[in-house]
Amino acid sequence: MLKTIFKFLFAAFCIWALAYPFIQRDDIASDQHAQSEQPKKAKKKEQPLHNVSLPNFSAFTDVKEKKRAFFNFIKPHVEAENKKILQQRANLEIARMMLENDLPLEAKQQRDIVKILAQYGLPETVDRLTLTQALRRVDIIPKEMALMQAANESAWGTSRFARIGLNFFGQWCYSKGCGIVPSQRDSDAAHEVAAFKSVRAAVSAYFKNINTHYAYKELRAIRENLRREQQTIAATELTQGLLSYSERGEAYIEELNTMIDQNRAYFDE
Repeated sequence: MLKTIFKFLFAAFCIWALAYPFIQRDDIASDQHAQSEQPKKAKKKEQPLHNVSLPNFSAFTDVKEKKRAFFNFIKPHVEAENKKILQQRANLEIARMMLENDLPLEAKQQRDIVKILAQYGLPETVDRLTLTQALRRVDIIPKEMALMQAANESAWGTSRFARIGLNFFGQWCYSKGCGIVPSQRDSDAAHEVAAFKSVRAAVSAYFKNINTHYAYKELRAIRENLRREQQTIAATELTQGLLSYSERGEAYIEELNTMIDQNRAYFDE
């Protein structure tokens, strides 16, 4: 009797041992299936830091239509900034001419000039020397150059910084919270990519950067020389003064000039 019971138990153990791996795999498969059915945590969408309704430049499938949409969006702000600058420049030229002829400036005229000087980071002493210095800075930026830098730096309006912070020109800022932290920023770096509340503010900041920063002194010298020789302020001439704008240096300038030549048909549409 005991021998029979032992044989029965031994047979049952053997059957269980043979079936165990398959039972385990079924359990594991069930666990994996249950885990796969659990919803994946969605990546939080980064919200814009502005209230501007931007065209969805990424949605364009026709390259020509995409370029037209981008230029039509940015160009009015560039043209408005240049128009403002030309008015400021005219005020400076009139004031300098009056001083050269020993004519006194009116009180309002004086205040307007001081305001311009402060805006461009110059001494607020209204004399011929300061006004001459101001005229080197208070001058236009060809729309071809501005538009091509905007297209290049923002990947035709599709970059994260353009979408989230209206930064079409790749401008940096250096106080915490002033903009957007680059995802690839070095651990010891402190810069952010500036964020703006309007497209006009972004364009104005770009103009101020080009017209006041010491890194673009050569660009302003090229422009002043073109003025002196009564030549057109051509975009491909001024780009030679952008060596410091990108770490790519000469390659960046060559790329901009190529883009300018390739897109001339769109600039005046």
